[in-house]
Amino acid sequence: MNKLARILFLPLILLILHGCVGRGPDSTSGKTKPDSGPPTSGTVSPEPPPTSLNIASGPGIADRADVKAFIDEISRKHGFDAKALSKVFAGVNFNQSILAAMGKPYEAKPWYAYKRLFLTDARVQGGIEFKQRNAQALADAESKYGVSRDIITAIIGVESSYGKRPGNYRVIDALSTLGFDYPRRGEYFRSELAHFLLLCRDEGIDPFQPIGSYAGAMGMPQFMPSSFRRLAADGDGDGKRDIWNNPADAIASVARYFSQNGWQTGEPIAVSAKVAEGTAYQALVSKSLKPDRALSQFIDIGITPAAPVSGSPKAALVKLEEESGPAFWLGFQNLYVITRYNHSPLYAVAAYELSQRIAQ
Repeated sequence: MNKLARILFLPLILLILHGCVGRGPDSTSGKTKPDSGPPTSGTVSPEPPPTSLNIASGPGIADRADVKAFIDEISRKHGFDAKALSKVFAGVNFNQSILAAMGKPYEAKPWYAYKRLFLTDARVQGGIEFKQRNAQALADAESKYGVSRDIITAIIGVESSYGKRPGNYRVIDALSTLGFDYPRRGEYFRSELAHFLLLCRDEGIDPFQPIGSYAGAMGMPQFMPSSFRRLAADGDGDGKRDIWNNPADAIASVARYFSQNGWQTGEPIAVSAKVAEGTAYQALVSKSLKPDRALSQFIDIGITPAAPVSGSPKAALVKLEEESGPAFWLGFQNLYVITRYNHSPLYAVAAYELSQRIAQ
């Protein structure tokens, strides 16, 4: 689409999605996604800044039978004009590099390799500077939602290097590619594509404008569209939820997300642990990180926190691979809450460790 055509096409897009159609029923359930699905935020990958967007050329996808069926379905369900929406999809292209990226997630790396991507001097210093620049917004979010400013900062740091690397794919291209050409999780990504079109209508956003990760996660905190619609917050009271450009909104959105998923204010997150010789610990290693045993039960079989923990909270045993051998952590409710953002134990521990290093 040339520049002139794009300029003429934009008002039509906004009319389609915002001004001239009914809102239709809202399908947002308010429930967190089950553990079997992909992470609610995007799959983490340190991507280059979007100085050059990764936009595939092509004729658009509006003529595909499965796309037509999707357009008909969401038009009936949400009140879109099907013919007008087809014109939007005429500008959407599949991107083969997205499918390639889905086959190489960073969470598949061992811990000792994974942590090197995020626990760097540059990211620690970036977190300290982010906290200084956004001290008031972080204080407001911590006061309102009870979530540590260091964890909020660390999440934004891991997800997008504090907004410097929000991804370089058009969200509509990423979600369409995965929705229609990634059968293993196609249903999930088609649902997110529907949420994306709804949020563009609700927020008055040109659907070709938002950029994000190869998985369709958006902005500084890398929210998937369903998470945006359910939990994105207006952090500075300007009536908008701009997680792409407004740090106050990104900060408030992360805090609200954690609060709604069971964050316990002032409670511990995790502690490294020493494990006695033997194999008794093996049956207790957790994949979900959901705390299901009292801390005292771990201590009784020789799994000892490396630092004091007050009380006897429920915990889960986490095993990570260092180059020298296994490393163990005891994770509490708040570490589990981090996995509601991204289900990987590697992600949760990396975010926690980064939060500790930027704490001042």
